[in-house]
Amino acid sequence: MDDILFRNAMGKFATGVTVLTTVNDGEPHGMTANAFMSVSLDPKLVVISIGHKARFLEKVIESQKFGVSILADDQEDYSRVFAGQTDGSPEFVYLAGMPVLDGAVTQLACEVVSTHIEGDHTLFIGKVVDIQLEDKNPLLFFGGKYRKLVELANVES
Repeated sequence: MDDILFRNAMGKFATGVTVLTTVNDGEPHGMTANAFMSVSLDPKLVVISIGHKARFLEKVIESQKFGVSILADDQEDYSRVFAGQTDGSPEFVYLAGMPVLDGAVTQLACEVVSTHIEGDHTLFIGKVVDIQLEDKNPLLFFGGKYRKLVELANVES
């Protein structure tokens, strides 16, 4: 199978959209990612996946910490900024010393507990040290496009 077929097949899995962040020399850095998942409840662990060509990779390796902002459906512009598609400089708020995006559905601050190099990506397992939640709908990504959650009405027959 070729790379395009594989990418298209993986694009059929609907995901949320996150902005991953860290701090180096007092400066915040971030990137858009949808490769994020919960790993464990006890201890509270998550995993992020960063491509080896991403400049953000070295930032996390150096800091050994990261933040995760799970974007709300009104934050598509943040996703595009941190993916390098548009210009902008969103304001950060801080959670346990990690920069995160205000108004995100969920904000996490994590410490790296293990690292795994797999293929062309590095996986970082992070212990969640702080968490903040908002009552909002998430931004979704499916088939190469941003989507919004729509509740379906119950139909009685």
